[in-house]
Formats: sequence, structure tokens, C-alpha cells
Amino acid sequence: MPASHHLDATFAALADPTRRAILARLALGEASVLELAEPFEMTQPAISKHLKVLERAGLVSRGRDAQRRPRKLEAQPLAEATQWLENYRQFWEGRFQHLDALLDEMKSIQARNGPKR
Repeated sequence: MPASHHLDATFAALADPTRRAILARLALGEASVLELAEPFEMTQPAISKHLKVLERAGLVSRGRDAQRRPRKLEAQPLAEATQWLENYRQFWEGRFQHLDALLDEMKSIQARNGPKR
């Protein structure tokens, strides 16, 4: 799968608040579908659909523990999304530093020219 497709799938999966809540729960440790469905007012099949989206994005994997199939958080797609976002954070940080320097220069000029009447 191309890197851009991975990012698309990751961000699409993260766009839903229920899926983000599921990931937050899985960050605490593995959980079954029933355990994941507990805090939500939705059916188990609805939670399963959310899990399928997360699995297709590579954010969740399915384990095997006897009859139980616990879900587990997979961090790699989140790391890739974080790296992609980091590039833009650095861009904006540079822009804000440039703006700060410009404002400091304007204050300096204003201070040299004295107060306006």
C-alpha cells in the first residue's frame, strides 16, 4: 500500500470520535469487542464496523486467545501520521517565529519614533 494511501486510511479512521475513543481504550491494553462496546450506546455489530475500519487502516489488530479475539492497538500508522503532521508543525513554527521577529522590529521602530500624539 503506498504511503499516501496509508495516511488517507489513517486519517479517515481517526475522523470518527467513536473510533478515536476505541483507540484511546486500546491504548490501555487489549480488549474484546464486548469490552469495547460497553461505554457506547450502540450495538456490537456497530462497534464491529468501526473496528473493521480501524483494522483496514492498520490501527488495530486482532489477537487470538482461546475463544476470545482481543483487539490490540497498532502504533505504526499513528507514528506515520505524526511524522506527516510534524512537517507542517515545523513549517508553522517557522512562520510564527518570522512573525514574532517582524512584530519585535515594529515595536522597536515605534519606540525609537516616540509616542504618537
